Amino acid sequence: MNINQQCPARCLRYVSSCEQSSSFDSRLRTYHQVDHLTPRLTIPLLCLLLGEMEKLVACVQKKPGALCRLICFPWAGGGTSQLARWGKLFNDSIEVFCIRLPGRESRFEEPFASDMTSVVNEVTSVLLKELKEKPFAFFGHSFGTYVSLAVALHLKETYGLEPVHLFLSSAHAPNSAGHLTLKNGTIPDDDDDFLTCMEILGGNYKIPQDEDIRKTIVVTSRADSRVFQTFSFEKTENNIPFSCDITYFYGSDDKIYDAQGWRELTCGDTSFYQLPGDHFYLLKPSNESFLIKHITRCIENAGL
Repeated sequence: MNINQQCPARCLRYVSSCEQSSSFDSRLRTYHQVDHLTPRLTIPLLCLLLGEMEKLVACVQKKPGALCRLICFPWAGGGTSQLARWGKLFNDSIEVFCIRLPGRESRFEEPFASDMTSVVNEVTSVLLKELKEKPFAFFGHSFGTYVSLAVALHLKETYGLEPVHLFLSSAHAPNSAGHLTLKNGTIPDDDDDFLTCMEILGGNYKIPQDEDIRKTIVVTSRADSRVFQTFSFEKTENNIPFSCDITYFYGSDDKIYDAQGWRELTCGDTSFYQLPGDHFYLLKPSNESFLIKHITRCIENAGL
């Protein structure tokens, strides 16, 4: 079987459309840091990249003409189903990518991420081309807030890339006492004790009673909690990492978060919005509608 028969037709179509382009080789070097391969020999590498993208990213509605991408990072133990569907709710100017971490959904058989660095490296390596080609914004909820922040810090420090807006939700600022307390806490090995800690420390919400669901929540959330505890951030007096605007959302019935420190992470504007509900306020239809409209307005006003 020759190389063309081994690879999906979409890869061949991609290569055929790009081979005559003078920028094709440079794009391949961006992907692979390889400049001695001919375009045809890179087809398996393109297949691999497409596979990595589909593994990491859930995108329910592709919008090639979008002006901006909103990259969503779910909460501890979460998958992509809730936030990925936002892709159908935004207008055509915003395309939604939702990040799928290992150990869940189509990546169920993969081992969980060992630390925040491995998560950041995967997201960055797979999405770097997309992040360079058009403006992007981040939305993170709870644990996802810290993942989005870690990725944003790495992109700024390593590539000089910055989101046009950071949308953060239900999480202590990383330079706060509340964050340090959570980060340095002990993660219980007993399932019931862990669920109790989730209810006390992770936010005000009810754990489902279904045993299978509870078991899945425990296993996945415990793994994500260990990743969270490996996230490190040191704020110095002269260190303001971002220039983009930051918007912070939280539920009125959730626990109280040490959130004012988010102001110190940007020289842009910082806004705070309280919405009715508990830790998962964003799942209420009325709040979801508010978030979609507000995020759209912020991105459209970013001067893209």
